[in-house]
Parts: sequence; C-alpha cells; structure tokens
Amino acid sequence: MHKVIIYGAGSIGNHLAHACRNKGWDVLMTDLDPKALQRTREDIYPSRYGKWDPGIQLRGMDALPNEHFDVVIIGTPPDTHVSLAIQVLENSSPEVLLIEKPLCNPSLEGVQKIVDLQKATGSFVAVGYNHTLTENSRRSARIFANNTIGDPITISARFREHWGGIFGAHPWLSGPRDTYLGFFERGGGASGEHSHAINIWQHFARLVGAGRIVEVSATMDMVDDGVVKYDRICLINVKTEFGLVGDIVQDVVTEPAQKAARIQGTKGFLEWFVNYKSGHDALRYWDGKGEVRQELIKKTRPDDFKGEIDHVEQILNGGDRAGSPISIERGLETMLVIAAAHLSCRNKRAMRINFDRGYTPEAVELL
Repeated sequence: MHKVIIYGAGSIGNHLAHACRNKGWDVLMTDLDPKALQRTREDIYPSRYGKWDPGIQLRGMDALPNEHFDVVIIGTPPDTHVSLAIQVLENSSPEVLLIEKPLCNPSLEGVQKIVDLQKATGSFVAVGYNHTLTENSRRSARIFANNTIGDPITISARFREHWGGIFGAHPWLSGPRDTYLGFFERGGGASGEHSHAINIWQHFARLVGAGRIVEVSATMDMVDDGVVKYDRICLINVKTEFGLVGDIVQDVVTEPAQKAARIQGTKGFLEWFVNYKSGHDALRYWDGKGEVRQELIKKTRPDDFKGEIDHVEQILNGGDRAGSPISIERGLETMLVIAAAHLSCRNKRAMRINFDRGYTPEAVELL
C-alpha cells in the first residue's frame, strides 16, 4: 500500500485525497491553517463525497511524522510551490512529487533547481494538468494516431469560465483579493488559473507532431484597482518550432463556461470538450467523408482526477516517465508560455522561447 502526504487542505487537496483513497492508499493531509483541516473534515470532503473518510489523517504542519512517503502532493498556492518542492526533494526524495498547476508564478524563479533535483534524486516530478489524462484526451490521441484528420493545420484551445465556481467551492473566500487568484504575480488571474488551455494546446500539438511552442504574442485585459492585479482575459497567439500556428483563450468572466479545443487537419477536424453537457465530456470529429461523429463520455467530477492518479500509480509501478503528459518538463513548457504571454502584453511585442537557456527567465526573449 502506497503512502501519500498532501500539502494543502483546499479544493484540489480534497479532490486528490479522494482519488488516492479510491486506490486504497494511506493518505495524510496537512495545512498551516487548522481551520482548513477542520473544513476538510466537516464540510468539503463529506459534501463532495457523501461522508468523511476516517482513513484520512489530518495533521498540522508542526505535527508531521518523520517517515517516508511514496507520493507527495503539493496543493498549496502557486507562489509557495517552488520552495516547498525544493524542500521535499532535498529532504525526502519521494518516488513521485505531484505539484498542482500552475507550477509557479510567472517569474520562473527557482524552477530550474527542481529539474536539477529531480535528476539528482531520481524522483518523478509532475504538474497537475489532469485534462491530458481524461478519457476524451485518450480517445483524441488514438484518433490522431490513426491519421483520421490528416496533417495538422491549426489548433485552437479555450478555457473560459467565470471564477464564481471557484469561490463557490471556497465559500470562506469573499473574492480574488482574499487569495492568490487576484494577483498574477502570485500565479493567479486567467493566465495561471485557467492554464489548462495552454497545456492542452501543447499536448495536442505534441500528439500531432507539431513540436513545442516557441513564439508567443499576447493581449490581456488587466484588472488593477490598487489592491488586486490580475488578467481577467488572456488572448494568446502561438507558433511552434515546426511552424504550426494557433490561438489560446483563457478568461475568468465567461458563463456558462466554455472548455474546448479544435484541431483542424488537411482531411478533417477534431473538437474536444470538457463538460459538453451535464455529466459528459465529448469529442466531435470528421475524416472528410461521411458524417461528423460525436462521442459523449459519461463522467463525474471525481473522474477528472481519476486518470491523473491512475497515471501516478503507473509511474510507481515502473511506467514510462519520459512520455508522461504531466511531467515537470511539460508543466514548465506551459509556464514558459505564461511568462512569455505576460512579457508580450507588457512590451507589446512578440516573444521567443529559447529552450537552450533552460527553464529560466532568460529563456523568454523579445522576438
């Protein structure tokens, strides 16, 4: 039986605790705030999953056991991820370290050290872009592998969702100023919170052989009232190392939400949807002949995280690390686009991502 520790007893910590417990794993959750642990036991977990699971241990950060954990999950705010990840890798070297997205804030400070520590310790470090591992994404990969839509021409991705749902899941917060969400420099705003769109664009680009994003041009609608400062709308145009161009839209204002991607090919297209209709993700695709095919994929909210923890289990059992869609390298490619988008907006110029400079601020250059 694997042993898991989860730092952060907020929404994502509860989702992943439930997914791990469904595997029969031992789970310990910890948080700096005793009220967060109390909310987990009395409110968040039982309201989502029917009842509290007494198999989950809850402990304050000052009362953690001195023992090895196979899996460490970091579900704290993004601006704490890097320092906590470095601390974990230097002191305990778990088999898997899973960090919630976004990996860090747009400064990218310290992330190269996490990559270096992964190599030194042998730990597998992942970033929680779970939509690459859901059933609609798996089916998409098979369709691309069969060359159903031909060669790629362009990709569009959008995660447009009013963040009222986030605050509904965190009723103890009155709004973005109470959390990192209202501060882009802490990893908040549409660019960070809804960066699933950037990541799924990159995932599909890789699957169709288009390579990594190397050029970024962005426009953002910034909210700055003297307290908060964040992008509520983030519009990004991108180009890959092999010349594929496309667009990405992320916002925190759209309702009802739109979470989708479209890959246009030389023969046809594929459209990928999250929450296409109540209780279902979906795919729509066409090979240029006959009718458009549609597949509805039944799912619940816990299913959004099942594939992620299934993948962690595969890694624990010796599965392919290099090809993992949630490896830290993939998560850092997304962070480089986020950083480049902010610099592009600020400088009103297109930016280049130079991977020869590693995962550092210097990797993002004026084009």
